[in-house]
Amino acid sequence: MDDVQVLKAHLSINVRDMARSLDFYRRMLGIEPSKVRSGYAKFDVQNPPLNLALNELPNLAEAGALSHFGLQVGSTEDVLAMRARWIDAGLITRDEMQTDCCYATQDKTWVHDPDGNEWEAFVVLRDDLPEAPRASSCCTPECAPR
Repeated sequence: MDDVQVLKAHLSINVRDMARSLDFYRRMLGIEPSKVRSGYAKFDVQNPPLNLALNELPNLAEAGALSHFGLQVGSTEDVLAMRARWIDAGLITRDEMQTDCCYATQDKTWVHDPDGNEWEAFVVLRDDLPEAPRASSCCTPECAPR
């Protein structure tokens, strides 16, 4: 892959209700979709570089194969700025500050889309923590230590 220039990451997720999901992702990302078709939408996110596609499947099962999505930022101030933007957009956030997960200490804030997909904005404060009793390798809010 050294000779291939990757332009941006691509995520394609299934959603139950396109209208609700479009509303959520407009508010979460702070941009309009670049393409909307029947049962399909695409957001061409510049920061961070991301091609996000939504595919409508009204009979989507309760739990899919996805764990969660994340936007890694450079500082706790950036995490707090993302949280403020999400709150200003009318989204409900939940914070985990100074939490150890994925063998790293992180500050993070979370939102859920209409289909239950979890998104985190996070900064890694300390990385490569050793394995320890009761340590969690999990990065989802449901199994992170409280």
